[in-house]
Formats: sequence, C-alpha cells, structure tokens
Amino acid sequence: MKILHLLYKGGLFLFRPFRANGLCFLMLFALTILGEWLTLPATRGSHLYANLFWEVFADLYVWCVVLTLLPPKLRAALRRTGYVLCYSITLVDVYCFWKFQSTLTPTMLLLVGETDSREAGEFIRNFLSAEALTSPLSCILLLMLVHILLATRKRWYGYVQHARWMLWLSIFKAHISSRRLMSQVGWIALALFIIGAGCGIPNKRGLIRLLSGKNIGEVEHELTNHQHAVLYTAPWRLSFSIYANHLAAKQIDHLIAGIDNVRVDSCAFRSPTIVLIIGESYSRHHAALYGYPMPTTPRQQAREKTGLLVKFTDVVTPWNLTSFVFKNVFSLHTMGEPGDWSDAPLFPEVFRKAGYHVTFLTNQFLPKAKEAVYDFSGGFFLNNPILSAAQFDTRNTEVHRYDSGLLKDYDKIHEQGVLRQGQKGNLIIFHLLGQHVSYQSRYPANRTKFYASDYEQLRPELSARKRKAISQYDNAVLYNDSIVDQICQRFDKEEAIVIYMPDHGEECYEEQRGIVCRNHAAHIDYPLAKYEFEIPFWIYCSHPYAVRHPEIFREIVAAKDRPYMLDAIPHLLLYLAGISSPDYREEYNILSDSYDMHRPRLLKGTADYDALRDDATQQE
Repeated sequence: MKILHLLYKGGLFLFRPFRANGLCFLMLFALTILGEWLTLPATRGSHLYANLFWEVFADLYVWCVVLTLLPPKLRAALRRTGYVLCYSITLVDVYCFWKFQSTLTPTMLLLVGETDSREAGEFIRNFLSAEALTSPLSCILLLMLVHILLATRKRWYGYVQHARWMLWLSIFKAHISSRRLMSQVGWIALALFIIGAGCGIPNKRGLIRLLSGKNIGEVEHELTNHQHAVLYTAPWRLSFSIYANHLAAKQIDHLIAGIDNVRVDSCAFRSPTIVLIIGESYSRHHAALYGYPMPTTPRQQAREKTGLLVKFTDVVTPWNLTSFVFKNVFSLHTMGEPGDWSDAPLFPEVFRKAGYHVTFLTNQFLPKAKEAVYDFSGGFFLNNPILSAAQFDTRNTEVHRYDSGLLKDYDKIHEQGVLRQGQKGNLIIFHLLGQHVSYQSRYPANRTKFYASDYEQLRPELSARKRKAISQYDNAVLYNDSIVDQICQRFDKEEAIVIYMPDHGEECYEEQRGIVCRNHAAHIDYPLAKYEFEIPFWIYCSHPYAVRHPEIFREIVAAKDRPYMLDAIPHLLLYLAGISSPDYREEYNILSDSYDMHRPRLLKGTADYDALRDDATQQE
C-alpha cells in the first residue's frame, strides 16, 4: 500500500505542470502542430518531421515545469510573452509559406531587414487583407480566438452557465478533477516525456551544433551532414535565421572595413577584356573534351582544334560546395595561408579600383525569399549593397530558368553601350546554373539528345532509372557546352581572353559508388576527390588577343599541365589585367615562371589531393 501511495503522490507531482499550465500546454501544442501542417509542401513525398509530436510534447512539458517553479505573477507574465511570440512567429511563418512558398529562412529575414517603411506598410495591408483572412492564416487566427475564449472563460461563464452544453462541460471538469486521474495522467506524461526526450536527443545535439558554428560556412557544412538538425518549429527556424544573419554580418562588417584598404599601385590593362565563366556541378569525367565517350562537348572540342582553346589537365577545386568555392575564389586569400577568406580583398574590388568596369551576371546568387542556406551563404557577400557597389559596376536583376537568359542580359547591357563608355578594361563574370540538380531542369526539353537507352552498353550494370539520370546529366553538360560557346562567340572579334571553371565536380553513379550529386562526408578518399574535386578548366584566347599577346598565349600553352587549384585564380586574373598590388602573389599565378607547383592542394583545407592521388596510383 505504501508503494501505491508513493506512486499516487508521484503522479500528482508529475501532473503539477499541467495543473498550473494546462491551457498553455494544450494551445501551444495545437499551435505548433497546426503551423507545421500548414507549411507542409504540397509535393509528393512531403511529410511532417517523424519525431514532431514527441519532441514538441517534451519541449512543452519542460516549459511547463519551468513555469510551475516560478512565482504566479512572473509565471503569468512569461506565459503571455510566450503566447505573443509563438503566435506572431507562427503567423509570419505561415504567411511567408503562403505568399512565397517558403518558411522563415536567413534570406527571408535579411530581406525583411532591408524593407523600407513603404514596403512594410504594404506587407501589413496584405497581411490584414480579406484574401489573407481566407488563407491558411485563418486557421491560426481561429485557434487564437479559441485560446482567447478559453483563457477568459471565467468572465463569460456566468452568461452561458444555463446552456445545456455547460452540463457536459461540468461533468468533464468534475471528471478531470479526480486526483486519481491526475496521478495517472502524470505518469503517462512522464512516459511520453521520456519517449520525446529520447527521440529528440540527436536532433537537439544537431541544433546545438547548428547554433554554435563560428561562421556561416561552419553552419552550412553542418547542414550537409545527413544527420543534421531538423528545424521542426517556426521559433527554431527564426532562431536559426537570426543566428545565420548574425554570423554573416560579422564577416560582412570585416569585409566592409577592408574596402578602403584595397591598394592598387598601377594597372597596365594588359588584357582589355577578361571574361570569367563560372559553371556549376560539372564533372570532368562527363566531358568529351577530357575523354568521356559520349559527345557532350562538341563545340569546346571544335575550339580546341583551332588551338585557341587550351584545356588544363590537372585542376582541382578547394571545396565541393558552391558557397565555399565562391568565398575562396573571390578572395585573394589562398588555402593554407593564415587567417580567413574575409581577411583579404575580393578580386572584383581590386579590378574596380584599378579602373576596370566589372560586370557580374549570375543565374543563382540573387537574393530571393525561397533560398536555401547554401545560396545565402554563397551570396551574402555579393549581395550586400555596400560590398556589391565596391565590387561591381553592372549586375543583372533576375535569375532565369535556363542559362541562355544570361546571354540576353549581356546582350542588353552591350546594346546599351554600358561596356563601351570609355573604360580601359572590362571584367565580365558569368555565373551559370550549369548542371545543378535537378539535371532535367537545366536544359529545354527540345534540346534532349541523350536517352537512357544510349547507355545500355556503356553502363549495363545500372538500372534504367539510373541510366536515365546519367542521360539527363549529359544533356545538361551538352546544353552547357552550347552556352559557353555562345559566350565565346560574343568575344571572338574582340581582344578578349575567356576563362572557364566550374565551382566543383559532380557524381552521377560513377563506378559502383551509387552517388548522385555530392557526398559531404568529412573524410575524403581519392574516389571522392576524383569525381567531386577534379574539374574541367580551360582558357580561350580570341584570335585578335592571341595575335596581340603572343607571349601570354605561349605562357598559357606552357602551363596547361601544371597542378592548379581554383583558390589561386584571383592572382592569375590580376596578372592578366596587369594590376600591380601588394595583394598579388606571383607564386600563385599559374602562368608565371615563379609559380609554386609544389604548393599543397588542400581539399576542404585538410586533405592533400596529390597525396591521395599518389597513394591510389601506387595501390593500382
């Protein structure tokens, strides 16, 4: 009997958080589940987070325990504050999903921060419009109304106490007032809490890692982990967005502070027009230019036959993540040097200060509400108004479904005479979508050349579905070949030099690896380095350029087999422009006789690519 009495008392003790904060628990639980359901994408395979109910239960039970330990007045004040925050955040989250098809993201928060008073007024009017009241927001507002009625029931109870339904309410109230039932519910709550806490521990650890990164790059890299945290409620998504913006702001402040420190001693304008094409997700092992059996690069191969396009044979990228590559490619800081990428100037800043007109045409890094953290991480230093003005004279203003849209953007600014206003030099950067997943979306349907059946002999071990994926990737490579060729065509008659580099490689069922896209594991072996870090890289000189700069053309041909990593490309660009600056390092310029061919090529800053390759060669 004593054990039963202890269990009875223990259950009452465990029930105390519900007894003191029952309405708080009930309504916030309903609000959270409803908010997640209303922001669930209407796409095949979408589902609520598997541990949503368990984790939310555990979270709210802990919250109610904390409230129970506080004095009544402070408890009431914190409850009201929690209501205001949770309802407000959930309403905004649902509104963003309804209007922009995206829940709260770092970019969404960044755009809100840049909103002026007029735009804020328009937002509020849209939020309070009749259309909004018939949208998913109405579900949250209805729940809020129910919450208010329940919270104020003592004020209106007397007006309806004679209603028949109040009899049932009285019976229910008497039933739940049973202390024995309270005890039983208390033990059930403990069991549910233990289940919820157990299910939620891995996710909570992930959340801690996610919200303790030292910079936005670390945060992004954590998100590449398959076991990364799930931001399963609107408050968590807001917290993450605030933290990500905080980390980005620190690096932005550092970069802005360094703008005035950029020094250019002189500029010879050695190359009047320099074009840098940055591709996306391009596997060198799917380029016919590098020996792939399918004809994916006919136009580049035709240019190579003229002798004016020189392909480089031993080039790797420092990262297999676009945002990391952009930071290391745009900064004059190189991997292995002390400090961080944001400690050095960005090469477009140097070009602008030297007198070049810098144009940036991107089909990816324009701020938009529905943007993954990867694009946010890669584009924040390009899209900040102050840094953008320091780097670029001309930019495009919208992204396109296909990369051909960038050609139209260039033609438009060229027709407007923007690139012929007396400047001595032009630096033009094209940033393509290239072969970014999903592959079938990267080219128009009428440009399809390869089909799954074409790979039955080449890859007989694969299923039809996997061969179809390869065919789609190769079609994207072929379409990319046409885009880069058309860019070159626009400069064929100018004194121009064109450099092509993708940001990283890509896997599409290579060998027996069974991988599509990229593997972001911390450990890098040679197969990973081979398919995701080895990239195509070439330099094309127009005929007028080759005639007027025969020494540079000879240097390019002589350098084509040298080992190279993309983080050093700013120093090549400064050399081609003839820019003299304290930040230029000749040992990183692949065309120089002083080029350091023995510099370790550290993938992700840790794995020595050449050592990996040498070990793999010895094992064969």
